[in-house]
Amino acid sequence: MTVHLVKLCVGVDEIVELARWQRKRMAERRARKLKRPLIHRTRSTPKRADELLDGGSLYWVIKGVVLVRQRLVAIEPGARDDGTPCCELALHPKLVRTLPKAMRAFQGWRYLEAGAAPADLTAATADVARMPEKLVHELRALGLL
Repeated sequence: MTVHLVKLCVGVDEIVELARWQRKRMAERRARKLKRPLIHRTRSTPKRADELLDGGSLYWVIKGVVLVRQRLVAIEPGARDDGTPCCELALHPKLVRTLPKAMRAFQGWRYLEAGAAPADLTAATADVARMPEKLVHELRALGLL
């Protein structure tokens, strides 16, 4: 059964910032000829890796709202630049916008059951996709989205 991860996207105010940051990291990793072009490092290794890799995604919380997800490609042991062990979450580079879903702050990452994950934006919800993210945040805070 598929399960997802949810994680705060600290220091990012908009999806375009996340995309810019990830493009830069991918270019750096490709230049170094590293195996996986896009990874996110975490301190803890998920115990439910098989469920996560069965169609799971990493849902990013930006300014208190889940706005985007990326499919998980692999979960592997790794090391930070200083040699400290970590877990590397390999991500598909495509950022998929989701319906906004408010999320309280937390540390690290959390599991997100498939039924609780926000839906992807579709043609039926395209109006939300065209709204500026700041407006989406404000409407969400007012309970209108």
